[in-house]
Order: sequence, then C-alpha cells, then structure tokens
Amino acid sequence: MLTKADDFPVHQLPEPIATSGTDRNFYDRYFFNGYSPDGSVYFAVALGVYPHLNVMDAAFSLIHDGVQHNLHSSRLLNMERMDTTVGPIAVEVIEPLKVLRVRVGDNPHGVRAEITFHARALPVEEPRFTYRQGPRTVMDYTRLTQNGAYEGWIEIAGRRIAIGRESVLGTRDRSWGVRPIGMGDPQAVAPPRAPQFYWLWSPLNFPDRFMLYHNNADGDGTPWNTASVIGTIGDKPASHMASCRSSVVYKPGTRHARSCVIETRDAKGGEWRAELTQKYNFYMSGIGYGHPEWSHGRYKGENALMYDSFKTVDVNENLPHFQHIQAFVTAKLSGPGVNTSGVGILEQLVVGVFEPHGLKGIFDPAP
Repeated sequence: MLTKADDFPVHQLPEPIATSGTDRNFYDRYFFNGYSPDGSVYFAVALGVYPHLNVMDAAFSLIHDGVQHNLHSSRLLNMERMDTTVGPIAVEVIEPLKVLRVRVGDNPHGVRAEITFHARALPVEEPRFTYRQGPRTVMDYTRLTQNGAYEGWIEIAGRRIAIGRESVLGTRDRSWGVRPIGMGDPQAVAPPRAPQFYWLWSPLNFPDRFMLYHNNADGDGTPWNTASVIGTIGDKPASHMASCRSSVVYKPGTRHARSCVIETRDAKGGEWRAELTQKYNFYMSGIGYGHPEWSHGRYKGENALMYDSFKTVDVNENLPHFQHIQAFVTAKLSGPGVNTSGVGILEQLVVGVFEPHGLKGIFDPAP
C-alpha cells in the first residue's frame, strides 16, 4: 500500500513506507517533557506508531497542584504514518530538529493544550540500544535526545496555565526500532529466566549548558549501554564523555532515588560531577509506559479515548505500573571552570536483581 510518506525520500527498505521489515515489534515514537524550574508544572507527551500492529496511540499527562492528569488516545493506523493525530492529541513538526508543536484539542475531559518546543541545543544521537536474551532480540533501536524550552498554554478543568520559553524547560526525544509493544509473546525465552532490567536516563538543563546521561546494566552491574554528553546552549556539538558512572541513594522502602550523583570524565581528562536531588515523581504509566490497560501498541478499536487522575502523594510506588518514573530533580554541575545549578529529570526503571544496590526479587524495595 502506498501512503503519503512514499512521496518523501526517506525509504530504508525496497518496500513502501507502510511496512518496516518483518519484526512485529517495530515502533516509531515522539516523547516530550516540560517543567517549570520551581516544579509547579510538569507535563509529558508520547505519540507512537506501530506499523505492523496497524495502531497509533498518544497520551498527554500533567502534574499540577499535586494531581497527575492522564489523557490516553488510540486509533487504527490504517497504514498511514504521516497523519500524526490521535483523537484530540497531535504532534506537528514545524522545523525539523528545531521546532515542534503539540496540540490537545477539545475533549470531554477538560484537558487541552497548545505548546511549542524550541531547541536550546543540537540533538544528541545516543548509542544504538541492542539487547538480547539468548538468541532473542528484545530491543534494537536508536534515539535522538534534545533539550529545549516551551511556549504556549495548558488548560485543565477550565483553568489555563501559561507556558513561557523563559520559565518552562524540558527535553524531547525521537526513538525508532524494536521494543516489546502490544500484547506480550506467549512463548517466553528458553530457558525461562527471571525478569531483569536496570535503566537510568537523565537529561539536565542549566542556564548556559545541558547534560545527558544514561545507563542500561545487567544484574551484576555491568553496563551494556551507557554514555554521557555535556554541551553548551546553541549550535555547537556536545562533548561526548570518555567515561561515566552514577551512584544512587534510594528512598526507604522503594526502588526510586532520593538522590543521585553522576560522575564523568571528558576526552581531555576533565572531571565532571552532577548532584541530583529528587523533588517529586512523574509516573510514566500516565503516558502508556507499563499501563495495565493502555500500554503502548494495544489495539483499542478504531478510535478510543480514556482519562484518569490521581494524587501523587497517594501513590503506592511499589505497584508494578508505578515503578517506571521520571523524578523531577534539582541539579548542581561542577567541572573544569564550571559551577552551576539547574533542573531536569532522572528516569528510573529497575526490575529484578541489581547486585551493586542490593536489590533482590523482581520488585523488592531497596534495603
């Protein structure tokens, strides 16, 4: 089937764009988050395309006055990937790699928005994520990450929140490739093994620069994908760190960080240190990650829409669907000739054993 995308010189296979090889788990996703430096507003957006499942879904989530509001939408893709609108939620590329817009139109749940992302720096291509369990490829994807600022507005229950470029910063990413999506595979990896996944991802915004760090690691603590970059605001490429590591202090009785220290060394031997302090958590199930009913790629019918909300202070952080979080953090960055403060997020998903931190079982809390 030919679609609108076939009129653009973007083909990677000798097939129409409607197909993406043969892996049913292929996906293509937009992600955005934004936050005010005082933490009073936090929002996140996801829009995913699943060509072989013939599904497109999206979600918009906002934390305001201690309540997380979540709007989920899903529709039949009809093999057309260029129409990035799912119910009331839409993502529009205004200027590639520089300016993008998110809209949440009228809906019965009183959540509306029009916010525009403006890049503060060039995007960063993270190392390719390829993760296998025995012979089975579980993940194989690429992600670009870009820090920026927002302008526009968000409306909840008739109350409008102004979003200004000087007051709301954040990060957006684009990832594509293979991840588990939709319904799980009924046949587990042979031989069976206990679930294990360790993930930290931390994009940080400072007045004149940004930092990005991530770590995927095995249960014994060995990273299988980790990297960090530090860059200045503007069009100068970021500096890739020669080495990086992190240490975490957990909130008692959880697998979520109270604080984190990221230490890196640049190509010239310069030592950098970022000290992160958690202020509150955003729960990623609000935009589909691990949601029991609205996880990414599930077929919900031709068009479907759902809203829910909860007080963040009432959340039981040890429930499986609340394990994946983005913690809003304050950050202090020091390095050669630099001593500055900023804000950002520390995304965390820790499943199964992680020996360096004494984590046991599947979701047993930190000791």
